[in-house]
Amino acid sequence: QGYDSVALKSDLELGGTDQKFNLLMGRHLQQEYGQEPQCILTMPLLEGLDGVDKMSKSKNNYIGITEDANTMFAKVMSVSDELMWRWYTLLSFQSLSAIEALKNEVSQGRNPRDAKVALAKEITARFHSAAMADLAEQDFVNRSKGGIPDDIPDVQLSGAPLAITALLKNAGLAPSASEAGRLIEGHGVRIDSSVVSDKGLKLNAGVYVVQVGKRKFARVHLSP
Repeated sequence: QGYDSVALKSDLELGGTDQKFNLLMGRHLQQEYGQEPQCILTMPLLEGLDGVDKMSKSKNNYIGITEDANTMFAKVMSVSDELMWRWYTLLSFQSLSAIEALKNEVSQGRNPRDAKVALAKEITARFHSAAMADLAEQDFVNRSKGGIPDDIPDVQLSGAPLAITALLKNAGLAPSASEAGRLIEGHGVRIDSSVVSDKGLKLNAGVYVVQVGKRKFARVHLSP
């Protein structure tokens, strides 16, 4: 786990906080081989879209740096307000004082959506361009306002509080509860225009506009 430091004769190795043992092992092995032990620099782990696990392609909670601007922008907008501030600290090029000032504005009543839009535009512009980020914002706004057809089917369901996976299956929006879970993991499910990220979500009685992917919609009337 640490011999790569010996092979490279590295002076400095970077890694996440979860790699601290391996980085220190590299120092130990370098000393054993008569080398000057490297310095190490660890960085905090970046939580993924779910706000729980570190960002990972295998967990499907990531934003790919080669994804198109619209997808990238929308994924940033899907994260929780709490996670947004963590991403500001780890991903934004703004100063910590500027981030703190923005956080204070939100705590005093400014809509946190404004801060999230700014972060989404900054990240999208970094991998595309400022112009593409502006277009991605407009695409997101258009989808949020007019992305739901007028003639979506009405579905009557009972059993509230009902698990979201069961609701998707019973409403005919997913072939099975397990497939519904995979759709949620892939951020392909929205309720009232908000992305669902929690497979364990239970919905109380009410009326919900449910969207799966880009083309499946249903207005679910859920009763006890």
